[in-house]
Amino acid sequence: MNDYLELTKPRITWLILMSTAIGYFFGWDGSWNFWLLFHTVLGTGLIASGTAALNQWYEHDADAKMLRTNKRPIPSGRVTAPNALLFGIAIAVLGFVELAWGVNLLTGLLGAFTLASYLFVYTPMKQKSWLSTTVGAVPGAMPPMIGFAAAKGTLTPEAWILFAILFLWQFPHFYAIAWMYREDYQRAGIQMLPVVEPDGNSTSRHMVAFSLALIPVSLMPAFYAMSGKFYFVGALMLGMAFLYASWQVYSDRSLINARGVLKASVIYLPLLYCLMVLDRTIL
Repeated sequence: MNDYLELTKPRITWLILMSTAIGYFFGWDGSWNFWLLFHTVLGTGLIASGTAALNQWYEHDADAKMLRTNKRPIPSGRVTAPNALLFGIAIAVLGFVELAWGVNLLTGLLGAFTLASYLFVYTPMKQKSWLSTTVGAVPGAMPPMIGFAAAKGTLTPEAWILFAILFLWQFPHFYAIAWMYREDYQRAGIQMLPVVEPDGNSTSRHMVAFSLALIPVSLMPAFYAMSGKFYFVGALMLGMAFLYASWQVYSDRSLINARGVLKASVIYLPLLYCLMVLDRTIL
């Protein structure tokens, strides 16, 4: 059971569910519905877990070549590829059904789009072009849209703001990972930017550029009455700190500095979400 659980990438799934809950919170119209939230989280968790399992099934040959991933359930032989495929399909379908019938059709379609774009566009593109990171950021930014659509039944500018924040956040996060494990990616034939451009100039510039772009976008909730001055100041401070971490990599493309961006990214997002909720509910 632990091996199948590992296929679902639970450490990533909790971030997905957190973003989904934030979307639900800002789509919420004031009439609290616990069961609707439950179906939203359950359906999103299932479809995200199914996507992760199917991704590992698709990439198990590449995973076997990478030191970072060769201990995963399929490359290590703890789960067979056919069983992983069936498991991934089953829980992904359950997730779609849960969203489409337990919540509303829009959330189901958004979940299906997320799965399809991740598996059929982003994943095969990783072997062909470093632009796959940009393509993959689209399904990666869908969770708050799913949550918002679940609560609101439609998508408004507020949903797109949450999408844009998560979309931009992913670039420094994943470029840091790509730089840290560039040799692994090269062995597996995955065309990440640091593999295509080994000196890291372009990678570090992209990290700084997207961290910089994230600052004004992260401030937009304050201008759409999603939050207020407390959030504005906090988001600005967080954005500057995130930008500083990226600038450190631009100044010195060391493993330590890349790891610093990765740490900054996983601290930044939960804190930003907390500021949004606190400002909306308390201040």
